[in-house]
Amino acid sequence: MRVLGIDPGTVNLGYGVVDEDGDAMTMVACGVLSLPAKVPVERRLSSLYKKLCEVVARYRPDEVAIEEPFVAGNARSALAIGRAQAIAILAAADENLPISRYLPKQVKQRVTTYGGSDKEQVQEMVRLQLGLDQAPQPNDAADALAVAICHLQQKHIEGLLAGSK
Repeated sequence: MRVLGIDPGTVNLGYGVVDEDGDAMTMVACGVLSLPAKVPVERRLSSLYKKLCEVVARYRPDEVAIEEPFVAGNARSALAIGRAQAIAILAAADENLPISRYLPKQVKQRVTTYGGSDKEQVQEMVRLQLGLDQAPQPNDAADALAVAICHLQQKHIEGLLAGSK
């Protein structure tokens, strides 16, 4: 299974593509779609949508996993991230891809086994789980890979539970 993980943002949108074959996960690609903050938000969203559609067309994921916005008292930031999340959902829906959403705490819990992990811990666990020589950079790309890993692990758990019934 190939999963596209997305860490939404209106200035930097991280993406990570992970393949799973049996128990092995491998990184296919990761990166960040970036636009200057001075560009009006509607232009950034349009451009990010088009670029994300290109990523979907290039890597042809089976499923898409998107990180949910973390509110924590900053409604303005959460609204901006929610807009970026909406374009990610639209890009996946245009291709009829299954979409799953995860809270940041869920991603950290699945990837590091601790929901309060910091960025460095998440990056290191992503590096280890994908067998990389170095932690993926920048942070937004590493976070997107973590979202993809979280989704694959969630699917594995759901499969185990379904098999035990």
